[in-house]
Amino acid sequence: MADVVLITGASEGIGRATAFTFARGGYRLALAARTAETLKQTAIDLEQSLNAEVLAVPTDVTQPEQVQNLVERTLERYGRIDCLINNAGICMSGPFLQTTPEHWQALMAVNFWGYLHTIRAVLPDMLKRKKGQIINVGSIGGKMPLPQMSAYCASKYAVSGLTEALRLELQPQGIQVIGVHPGIVSSNFLKRAIFLDEVGPASSPDSQAQTSGGKAREQMQQALESFWVSQPEEVAEAIWDAARQSKSEVVVGMAQWAVGAYTLFPGMGRLIAPECSSLAQVLGCWIISGFADPAIAGRGLNLGIV
Repeated sequence: MADVVLITGASEGIGRATAFTFARGGYRLALAARTAETLKQTAIDLEQSLNAEVLAVPTDVTQPEQVQNLVERTLERYGRIDCLINNAGICMSGPFLQTTPEHWQALMAVNFWGYLHTIRAVLPDMLKRKKGQIINVGSIGGKMPLPQMSAYCASKYAVSGLTEALRLELQPQGIQVIGVHPGIVSSNFLKRAIFLDEVGPASSPDSQAQTSGGKAREQMQQALESFWVSQPEEVAEAIWDAARQSKSEVVVGMAQWAVGAYTLFPGMGRLIAPECSSLAQVLGCWIISGFADPAIAGRGLNLGIV
């Protein structure tokens, strides 16, 4: 029987691209996302174009009971889950003092607790079989700090820590835990992102997500137009390669140069920050530093650690 992969955040962007990549690789699919309509269309597209076997379950990963239902239905349908890909997430950008406790809670509920809920739900079956893969899609924001994104970075650093600690715990029991960290990805995540204006009263996460976002949104749009932006398909291929080659961690695309420079010379941030205020400028400075420094170039910046 073909292996089974469960993918969260599967209706659009990286999740959708990953579903197509694994379907081409012969996997049976269980797909989860909050929006039932787009999830259903993704399932239809996979079935029609690739004759894929797909189970689509609308799921809010912030709700443990919905996650448990997702896993139970997947096990009822396929009998096992060979690979879990945690991908559901939201982005938030804005000054720290404009980021309310409610914003922090909303972000952590998806970006961290959503991962925790799915892992807890699938792990008993994997431990019973002493086999499985857990792939957590993190972010460059979980490997280095980004300006105006304190809450987002905190959530992604939490994912990185969870991934690394679980890897140590579960590897002796036959379960691989893998971290895949994209940089900026060209997708429609902007419509779900939360942008906080630098001026004006703080409001709820839901209402802020519907506003123009002012300078924060403009800066993110500039970053999306930069030359180092990855495509969802590129991230999906990195996830596929990490799974097939059993890598521990991968930083995707041009982001690896920025992470490499920061890893070797974290103190450079004090020099870059005063000159580069936007996300695009900061990442550009780090990437250029990575290209220019012989120590990084000499390593080939192979951050796809096996």
